[in-house]
Amino acid sequence: MTKHLSFGQRCGRALKHWRGTPATARQAFPEATLKAIETAIAEGETEHRAEVRLIVEAALTPGMAYQGVTNRERARELFVQYGVWDTEDNVGVLIYINLAEHQVDIVADRHVGRRITPEQWQAICRTMTAGFAQGNYHDSTVQALGELNSLLQHHFPATGERGNQLPNEPILI
Repeated sequence: MTKHLSFGQRCGRALKHWRGTPATARQAFPEATLKAIETAIAEGETEHRAEVRLIVEAALTPGMAYQGVTNRERARELFVQYGVWDTEDNVGVLIYINLAEHQVDIVADRHVGRRITPEQWQAICRTMTAGFAQGNYHDSTVQALGELNSLLQHHFPATGERGNQLPNEPILI
């Protein structure tokens, strides 16, 4: 979709991302929110076998924005870069938040992707984006993680003791 932008639209998009800074991400996701996200992920993983990562990116590089890198493409890149694909049972889930674009994307490994419908993923994303539109990053993210954990618990219930394969701490880029 963003690959077909005009020159002016590409420049405008690059400028919007150029304005995004790590401080933008820290303002939207302060330490207390990051800790609440980490706790929600850790608690959820005691109830299901999936591994969840959450990455918040203030903005793409202006070059990436100008080139038309989509939110989905960036999420897939980070899915690989952070090893979310590399879980024992192929049950990794990445929630990617792009603050400059006000978009959320979820990338799931093949085992999870076969069980959860696109509509269910979209509902989780809408929970976050609706809250973000009101400036409520903390509650909407924690609520969305609760929704995700419920889905994962239904499809992939915990089967006993297992090691944590991915860190639970959210990542700010």
